[in-house]
Amino acid sequence: MSERVLIPRNRGFLFLDSHPAGCERLVTDMWQACPGSADMPEGDGPVALIIGSSAGYGLAATLAGLKRAGIRGIMVSFEKAPTERRTGTAGWYRTAATADIARAAGRDLVFLNGDAFSDTMKNQVADLIEQRFGGRLDYLIYSVAAPRRTDPATGTTYASVLKPIGRANRTKTLVFDGEGVPEVREVETGPAEGDDVEQTVAVMGGTDWERWIDQLVGRGLLADGFATAALSYIGSPLTAAIYRQGTIGTAKAHLEATARSLNERLGRTVGGRAVTSVNGAAVTQSSTAIPGIALYTGLLRGVLGEDLVPPVHQLAALWDQLTGAAPSDLDDEGRIRLDTWELTDDVQAAVAERWEAATTDSIADLADLAWFRSEVQRLYGFSVPGIDYAAAVATDIPWPDHTA
Repeated sequence: MSERVLIPRNRGFLFLDSHPAGCERLVTDMWQACPGSADMPEGDGPVALIIGSSAGYGLAATLAGLKRAGIRGIMVSFEKAPTERRTGTAGWYRTAATADIARAAGRDLVFLNGDAFSDTMKNQVADLIEQRFGGRLDYLIYSVAAPRRTDPATGTTYASVLKPIGRANRTKTLVFDGEGVPEVREVETGPAEGDDVEQTVAVMGGTDWERWIDQLVGRGLLADGFATAALSYIGSPLTAAIYRQGTIGTAKAHLEATARSLNERLGRTVGGRAVTSVNGAAVTQSSTAIPGIALYTGLLRGVLGEDLVPPVHQLAALWDQLTGAAPSDLDDEGRIRLDTWELTDDVQAAVAERWEAATTDSIADLADLAWFRSEVQRLYGFSVPGIDYAAAVATDIPWPDHTA
């Protein structure tokens, strides 16, 4: 078994390696932090499919689903295995740790690694539901963030972009130099051109979510009362030009329109429902790529401190609403809102005041930079309390075996 001493090496917010022991401890900490009893509900538990289960809100959905609803079923993600030169991706190690938790809890979770956009993966999942899980699916959570998607029907590959619509956007953003010194810069992002909007919608909109439902309906695999949720984000007016009013926001609007269409269809056919779940801000591998989001999240933490709600707490609330353990908290457009703690007038006013005052000289007094930097490192298994980073660690952890 290959063992190495791993140190964090990064280019901006992107790290070249991940730490297996740190990733395992992070998942264990999330599991322990999730509200609820460690004892699984009695019985087999509902069958769930979580698409995008290895990171961010998808990982939180998996752990919260285990603890709050006692789910079994299939988890899909797309991760890279360890090689002689590189560790596996952080999601590879997080998945192995999640499988250990599920096994200890006596829950049958199958972890599949591959392209969720492909018909090959959709067929494999449908076969497993049919052959291993009684032919009926109770829940589907869709949590996919990807830079590109190949449409299996046409073979066309689409690429998403992070751009404003109509005109260029200039915003503050937070960066760290090679020594970890923070700097507040202004960056300008040019407007969407050509088919940028259409391409982004094709990747990040509701098309693939609907294809999953089509596949499962076509195979007769949806249980009566089936429920599905796609995870989304709206965010602050401070980041709206690049996010909610930009290309990604247009894709999210398409996702929400898809939810309304699917909700009508599922209600008619299986007495089911479809919703989007609007989550609050968090440090994720996807969010750190968006201009301004790092600065905003650091300032938000500076305002809220420990009152910033972590993803696993938010997803515990989502599972309670999906299973009927708690009433659904819907807005006027039928979306489940898990972000209300972030978007109150007083919180947003305080963040906006700090945003206006944020400079390289003042940022350390306005944002929780130590927390933010640690959160970024923890995405890759570094800066996790209790881990001896001077010790060699095994890196060739196997993918969970689902054939047993």
